[in-house]
Amino acid sequence: MTDFGLTFGGARPSGRRTPGPSAWLARYGRYVVAAAVVFALLLSACAVMVTPGQAVVVTRLGDPVRVLTRPGLGWRAPPPLENVVPVDLRLRTTSSGLQDVGTRDGLRILVQAYVAWQVPDDPEHVRQFLRAVRNDPDQAAEQLRSFIGSSLEISVSNYDLASLINTDPSKVRLGQLEDNLRTRIDQEALKVYGVRIRQVGIERMTLPTETLEATVARMQAERATVAAEREAEGNKAASQITSDADRDSRVLISQSRAEGAAIEAKAKVEAAQIYAKAYGSDRALYSMLRQLDTLEGVVNSNTRLVLRSDAAPFQALVQNPAAAGAPSGGPKR
Repeated sequence: MTDFGLTFGGARPSGRRTPGPSAWLARYGRYVVAAAVVFALLLSACAVMVTPGQAVVVTRLGDPVRVLTRPGLGWRAPPPLENVVPVDLRLRTTSSGLQDVGTRDGLRILVQAYVAWQVPDDPEHVRQFLRAVRNDPDQAAEQLRSFIGSSLEISVSNYDLASLINTDPSKVRLGQLEDNLRTRIDQEALKVYGVRIRQVGIERMTLPTETLEATVARMQAERATVAAEREAEGNKAASQITSDADRDSRVLISQSRAEGAAIEAKAKVEAAQIYAKAYGSDRALYSMLRQLDTLEGVVNSNTRLVLRSDAAPFQALVQNPAAAGAPSGGPKR
């Protein structure tokens, strides 16, 4: 017996029902979730994140096809069709170690330099760096050390030792040497390895034992030469000063003698005038005074004379002034 249900308003028979949303999700939900997971995995496999200071090289079957240098999100085909190789673009430093090099004046010195280098952020040089050293910074640093050694040998040979080591800062040309080194190394490194040299500096400079001894001996000889020159200049200045002093003293002595002679002559003239005036006033007194002056100049405490007392000028000792001053044979007053 068949049970027929009643339908109102065009309702479908109750024997055939349409599946609701819950039933559809129950039947197909797992497929949707699986597809979403696969899509997310595929999206993550194709996404490439480029961080600051880094470049990403996209390779297709080992051959570089694109270089991503701008920080941000990039895309690629899913592996194994395309793979990525990150390249470090940060600044690096490499030291050359002590290098035995020769100067222009034939001396040997030990020099240690450093270089600051990095891979430029342009695709061409990133590919060149990847091909040259297989993205190995240590290998690039090793190759740069050989460049530094050869460049030091060539560049230092254009300078004297006094231009590199000197107590006078104005004569030291290390800055020029560093600029020459940077120019030479940068050209070679960029052409061969695709790296740019940002800075080159001399971090250590010393002398071998033989060169140090020769340098000390030469410095001693230079100082001895300078000392001899200074001593000669001092002796010359001293001789000049002595000569000038002798000349000035002779001039002063001559002037003093001339002035003394003039004064003495003037005094003699005045004395003669006084004598003449005294002789005209009293001849006897004048004669006696002249005789006494003569005795004072002739006789001293150690003089012994045996003379006649009436002989001139000793008669002044026994005669009165009038008799002593009277001329011999003349009339007496």
